[in-house]
Amino acid sequence: MRKSLVPLASLLLGSSIAFAQAPTTTSTQVVARPAAAPAAPASGFRADFLTQLDAVGKQIVDLAEAVPADKYGWRPAPGVRSISEVYMHIVGGNSYLPSFMGIKPMAGLERGMEKTVTDKAKVVELLKKSMAHARAAVLAIPDSDLDKKVKIFGGEEASERAVIMIMGNHLHEHLGQSIAYARANGVTPPWSQGQ
Repeated sequence: MRKSLVPLASLLLGSSIAFAQAPTTTSTQVVARPAAAPAAPASGFRADFLTQLDAVGKQIVDLAEAVPADKYGWRPAPGVRSISEVYMHIVGGNSYLPSFMGIKPMAGLERGMEKTVTDKAKVVELLKKSMAHARAAVLAIPDSDLDKKVKIFGGEEASERAVIMIMGNHLHEHLGQSIAYARANGVTPPWSQGQ
């Protein structure tokens, strides 16, 4: 029986993957692809995913912009990520996860930035750049490669389609976390105001 990708996604979501080095290329991994993006597909899996990516990315950035800068250090309990750490973890995921498909991680990110980048303006800037990076990564993967197997966490093989799905799951999980954090601090998500 094939292992489930759910434990692998849980490992990603529960661990601090931000700014880890890209995995080494193996014979089952694709070679480095440019992050330059061709035209968006009009239909199919990638088109559907990009619609979702754009929506969740906008919500994450809008919420990050709505949270006051003085709340970026807030955390619900000791040992749990702060608001800025959650957003920087998202940046790390958007940079690192596409590397399983041969996409180079974002330039200029360093290990430990999840803990050290706490300035709201810088966090929001990096969130926007990471959303663009994730979008460009998905655009760089041709439909013909979606079933191609690559090595992911622990050396397990997964299709490139599965890696893209993990990217989406990661974003949605941390959007939910960010909504809870914002509401705990009296911030209503911008898309929910007036409802």
